[in-house]
Amino acid sequence: RDSSWSLGGGLVQPGGSLRLSCVASGFTLGYYVIGWFRQAPGKEREEVGCIGPNDGGRGRIESVKGRFTFSQDYAENTAYLQMNSLEPEDTAVYYCAAGLPECSARAMDYWGKGTLVNVSS
Repeated sequence: RDSSWSLGGGLVQPGGSLRLSCVASGFTLGYYVIGWFRQAPGKEREEVGCIGPNDGGRGRIESVKGRFTFSQDYAENTAYLQMNSLEPEDTAVYYCAAGLPECSARAMDYWGKGTLVNVSS
């Protein structure tokens, strides 16, 4: 029940931008709530944001609101996380996931493998 990453993370300078993409495997995105999560070593997993049907996406962490946008392309069965104005505090392993009926870790049935985003000079 893993999703695959078509675009991975990497090293990004502070203030830079990066788009993460997650291609659904074995399921259709349009039937699920899509969640984005991140976890840094030694820290708890955070719910970054989510997007669902008839939903433009919502950030769950105050620090990312206005900088991160969530979208999905049903035709390509792909979810996207656009990250702008990245800060060192954004450094973490990022995951995409899908589930029902809510945007929470416990509701997610399908998880992406995760990718490291390292924001550093």
